[in-house]
Amino acid sequence: MKPSIEFAQLAHIGFIFDVQLIRRGRVISQERTHNLMPTQGLNYLQNILMKGTTPAAAWYIGLYEGNYVPVLADTAASFATDATECTAYDEATREVFTPGAVAAGSCNNSASPAEFTLSATKTIYGGFISSVAAKGALTGILLSAVRFASPKGGEDGDVLRVIAANPFSNAA
Repeated sequence: MKPSIEFAQLAHIGFIFDVQLIRRGRVISQERTHNLMPTQGLNYLQNILMKGTTPAAAWYIGLYEGNYVPVLADTAASFATDATECTAYDEATREVFTPGAVAAGSCNNSASPAEFTLSATKTIYGGFISSVAAKGALTGILLSAVRFASPKGGEDGDVLRVIAANPFSNAA
């Protein structure tokens, strides 16, 4: 018998991405967008919660520049290629997602936002959270993927600041 409520619906699991495009110290674009949590990420969470699987040691935020809409079937093995991961930023790896304390069913990285200093003119369509730090990696777990409401047209030297929050709730 199939349950009538899926795990993601029960807990409203996912991330909200707050994104700012900063040019010469001024915010020129900002938005808040809710993600898609691919089946790979949902399965990973259920394996940790229900089966005792060892959690990932760290999580990393990345960007993508392809005109791509994330789908439930996305995995870490395909996403960097399918979405055309952006690697044209000064930082050596994807940015570490460093969440603060968990409170009221939520945590975020607002005390330590992920910041990407673009090293070329790029249009950024979205972001993601992965368990692997290396730019372009095709391994690990894809926990979250988001297409921004509007593409971010960045120039060499612009900074894209990303704050991700996972406000779990049981609200219907």
